[in-house]
Formats: sequence, C-alpha cells, structure tokens
Amino acid sequence: MAGGSVTKVPSGSKLGLGFSRAVRVGDLVFVSGCAPIAPDGSVAAPGDVKGQTKRCLEIIEGALVQAGADLKHVVRTRVFLTDMSRWKEAGEAHGEVFKEIEPATSFLGTNALINPGWLVEVEADAVVSRG
Repeated sequence: MAGGSVTKVPSGSKLGLGFSRAVRVGDLVFVSGCAPIAPDGSVAAPGDVKGQTKRCLEIIEGALVQAGADLKHVVRTRVFLTDMSRWKEAGEAHGEVFKEIEPATSFLGTNALINPGWLVEVEADAVVSRG
C-alpha cells in the first residue's frame, strides 16, 4: 500500500487552500472534512444538524465514488459539531447511512467551523479492499 499510486479528488474550493476533497493511496482513501454545502454554494439545511450531517455524508459518498470506493468501504468517520448537545441529531443521520457498515466513529466538539452557519463537518477514511 505504501508504494501504491496516488489519486486526488479535487475539492472544488475556490478559496485556494491547497487541499483535495479526497486522496487515495493504494487501497486507502482519506476524505477531507466535508461541510454542509449545498450544490449552489449556500449552507445546506440551515439550523438542522441532521440535515447538515446528511449533506456532509452525500459529499463524502461522491468523493469516495470519484476515488473508486463506496460507503461500504468506510472504516472510520469523525463528526465535528459546534454544539455537542445536538450530537444525537448527527448520530441519527450517521446511523441511517452506516447502520450496516458500522465504521469506527468519533463525535467531537469544536468551538467553530469556517462558516458560522455550519453546525457539523464530517471526515471519513476507507479501505477499498474491504467488503
């Protein structure tokens, strides 16, 4: 794996931050933190942690597909929340997507995300040879 080819999925960000949405090295895929950004660039599901988490997971799924993987390959997720009292809402959305997959998961609190309207951001790691 360490000597595997590298595939980068562009972030699509116009901010010039110098990052990829996902990077695949051999069988490993690392998906950068995905925020609840709607296709038109606005904040998806304003004020709705579950809706925002769903949008983050949709973006992750798209990045995985572009990297030659799928949600079934996910082995770890990290869910960052600006309000930890709302973790169950994020957990419901996460559970709907990963109920059968059951990746290792962490729910983490943070003071803020880049956009004040973002209540959640999600990262994922996958192993393509899995399942």
